[in-house]
Amino acid sequence: MASLTRRLFAAAALVAASGLVQAAEITVSAAASLTDAFKEIAQGYEAAHPGSKVLLNFAASGALLQQMAKGAPVDVFASADQETMDAAVSQKLVLPRERVNFVRNTLVLVVPNDSTLAIRRLDDLRQEKVTRLAVGNPASVPAGRYTQDALEAAKLWAPLGPKMIMTQNVRQALDYVARGETEAGFVYGSDAIAFKSKVKVALDVPLATAISYPIAATAGAKDGAEARRFVAWVQAPAAQAVLARYGFLKP
Repeated sequence: MASLTRRLFAAAALVAASGLVQAAEITVSAAASLTDAFKEIAQGYEAAHPGSKVLLNFAASGALLQQMAKGAPVDVFASADQETMDAAVSQKLVLPRERVNFVRNTLVLVVPNDSTLAIRRLDDLRQEKVTRLAVGNPASVPAGRYTQDALEAAKLWAPLGPKMIMTQNVRQALDYVARGETEAGFVYGSDAIAFKSKVKVALDVPLATAISYPIAATAGAKDGAEARRFVAWVQAPAAQAVLARYGFLKP
């Protein structure tokens, strides 16, 4: 009888523990440019919080917003621009008080490491040797919108249109350049650092608006406390050091 009681208590404890682990599991949807940094940050978070599990989902910020709007379970949302987070707030997917800016980035033009193109200003992209230009689709990719703003300011958006290869996210644009499928491409400074063995920065792209990344626990988070704890972790020194190593700037 005593043995049976012990087994029942052990089974109950296992069920309770399983429930705790499940309750501590969160899904983080983050901009594609955060892929490498957030994988490392999530590992650090799990190590510091035994029983917690972080499921990561990466895509263009606009695509992530669409997923949430269609009911995808997301506990934390990290966007590469303010516009997409504004849309999440307007759709009541994120409460205004939850959002916080946690990092900044830059926009750069990259070329393959073995490129001999002489590109010192945006207008140099008009040259005939540049036949293909990787650009994130502005409809869903923040990097694409930043690129469009910069090229429109330089009166180059329309002239360069025939050369543009639109990508689904900034990492796809980076891949195209790294594989030599395009002569150049617009990506974030952090992306250029991540692929420094395959691409090099031709020039820093001037922008009228700083690239600032917001993060927030979502209104539909199944465990709001855990989601907010992860958001706080991303802002803490250890995670900020990881982001800096991957080329991101302080907020």
